[in-house]
Amino acid sequence: MARRMTAAPLTLYNSLTRSLEPFAPVDPARGVRVYSCGPTVYSDPHLGNLRAYVFTDTLSRVLRWKGYPLTHVVNITDVGHLTSDADAGEDKMEAAAKKRGLSAWDISRHYADIFRRNLRDLNIRTPDHMPLATDYVPAMIEFARGIADKHCYRLDSGLYFDSSTVPDYGRLSGGQDDAGEGRIDSVAGKRHPQDFAIWRNTPPGETRQMEWDSPWGRGAPGWHLECSVMSAQLLSLPFDIHTGGIDHREIHHVNEIAQNQAHCGCGEAHPVAADFTGANIWMHNNFLVDRGGKMSKSKGGIATLDALVAKGVHPLAYRLMCLSAHYRSELEFSGENLLAALVRLRRLVLAAEKFRAAEGKSGGDAGSYLDRLDAAMSDDLNTPRALPVLEELLADKRLDGDARLMALAQFDAALGLDLMALTRADLRVRPADALVSEAEIEARLAQRREARAAKDFARSDAIRDELTGAGVEVMDGDPLGWDWRIEL
Repeated sequence: MARRMTAAPLTLYNSLTRSLEPFAPVDPARGVRVYSCGPTVYSDPHLGNLRAYVFTDTLSRVLRWKGYPLTHVVNITDVGHLTSDADAGEDKMEAAAKKRGLSAWDISRHYADIFRRNLRDLNIRTPDHMPLATDYVPAMIEFARGIADKHCYRLDSGLYFDSSTVPDYGRLSGGQDDAGEGRIDSVAGKRHPQDFAIWRNTPPGETRQMEWDSPWGRGAPGWHLECSVMSAQLLSLPFDIHTGGIDHREIHHVNEIAQNQAHCGCGEAHPVAADFTGANIWMHNNFLVDRGGKMSKSKGGIATLDALVAKGVHPLAYRLMCLSAHYRSELEFSGENLLAALVRLRRLVLAAEKFRAAEGKSGGDAGSYLDRLDAAMSDDLNTPRALPVLEELLADKRLDGDARLMALAQFDAALGLDLMALTRADLRVRPADALVSEAEIEARLAQRREARAAKDFARSDAIRDELTGAGVEVMDGDPLGWDWRIEL
């Protein structure tokens, strides 16, 4: 349900210029075209990975909500990404396949399916295209062939891009020098430390599961090449917005821009300007952090969405937690923050259920709430500013009937919290290790209510202690009306 061309002008933060800019489509006749760097599917997506897709989904929702036709691409990296950002070492897919005794293709399919399921659980809309990198290897070879003579050189280990052949290399990262954190590792023969692999040859005596013939030898494409090729093939260059995690801003997107410039002839007798980068706006979400630093798969504990669900937390509590911070701010992950988001979600769901139950009553104008939502989301997707407006809307007892339901639907369209459908019962997610079922809990609580009504407090306390021993917290007097929850 879209509000056609809302009143507030949309401004977005462009990492390339380090400034807020008014948004306008590159080609209004084609609508808005967005490319988002997708996951490398060699293991379960961790919560830090998934924050990026809550951000990109919010962006796509706001664009559609404001009336723009949208084509959104999220790629799936199933080849080419090494175990670091270096130009040496194992491909992540090959390493995972060896570790698990499976084929790289099986690993890819398995974890891509988990990623898609995680997106559904977070109420993230399915992108228009989710291309696999392996399906585009022939196109990558042709792309590399087209830039090889003027922008690349060969080494025994493969084909390398000469970063000095394009203007303002590294502009996106802020012009870090070669000693900057996370620079590409040294490879013997490279002309410049920041040069990077376009094609990596399979080392002599080795056989990879994923390798192809190319003019430079049998091997696999470099990680950076795939995004330039798939965005050009599916969206054409230049397109409107390119998104990714802030870690991509320092190397991956810098190298993608260099490839785009080489492909389009920047700096030569060519109609494309020298400041062409492939996308008009580059946007990056910040890290999810725990107290020890950036959230990563090696941290252990509750690192994945499936692990949260196994603990009894509804996945939309994590979405709400992400929306509670601006996408460009670091977001701290902790049990306290997660539980706070779950409680906030419960409040929203209870209020929304009352809204829906009151359908058909008359009166009220929610226009001011929609204007404030529009102003917040148009201000670089300011979700922390929009959420209190939603809470005010739900608490406004002057509003009745269809007007407030329509307003709630508009907030749902922009924020994706599914409040038009979510129920209190939906939020009761049974932990994987729960000792009792929900039906058993409800039955014991009914018996406890009978005991309390009969003033048999010894029996009431015994039932409470029994449930506590099973990991169930009985919530007497909870202001939200919750009877119980599984202790996390």
